[in-house]
Amino acid sequence: MEKQAIILAGGLGTRLRSAVPDLPKCMAPVAGKPFLYHVIRYLQEEGVDSFIFSLGYMHEVIEAFLLQNYPLLDYQISIEEEPLGTGGAIKLAMSKSTQKNILALNGDTMFRIDTDKLLSFHNQHNAACTLALKPMHNFDRYGVVDINKEGYVQSFKEKQFYTSGLINGGIYAIHTADFMNLDLPAKFSFEKDYLEKYFNSQKMLGLVQDEYFIDIVIPEDLQKANVEFENQPT
Repeated sequence: MEKQAIILAGGLGTRLRSAVPDLPKCMAPVAGKPFLYHVIRYLQEEGVDSFIFSLGYMHEVIEAFLLQNYPLLDYQISIEEEPLGTGGAIKLAMSKSTQKNILALNGDTMFRIDTDKLLSFHNQHNAACTLALKPMHNFDRYGVVDINKEGYVQSFKEKQFYTSGLINGGIYAIHTADFMNLDLPAKFSFEKDYLEKYFNSQKMLGLVQDEYFIDIVIPEDLQKANVEFENQPT
């Protein structure tokens, strides 16, 4: 069965602009390659064989990279003519999919989960959306997701300092029809206007996977990624 993924790669990357002033943030160099290269490679290792790249800011740079480096890759391009927010970007990209369920993830984050486990859990529960959750300790950059023992989302908590908690790792399994049939605007936040608004009425679950996680939205984590990825085979 085809495994398809939407990669969100259209953000402005304002917090990373000082370190990478002339590139989309997913194209920031990490261990000699654009970060997007590492994301694609991980997904291919996970058996993803079809991609939809959701692009916006400096989309020509990413399109040129894909054309030059992935001539045989099965992919489509979805371009935001204006910023649509994470939800609007997913909705626009998902309109190109024919899959019952699709993975969606951020092009500036690496969370090395087992996607088969995520999709199996998602299908087993006939979920509308299943979030990959990462256990974290002593943090203040992320909000917290509470789930019950069956995995159903109970609440989303705001960013503040937590000694421990489960964070939204930014990888989702989404039932396409359930999502597309909602009365959602063209421009909206996936996190605020979908997850936080609909978790009580849509079947929304979280699956904990304590795997490697990093996002490169700030220069310090870009530098950290360069060090950690340097030791990985390319």
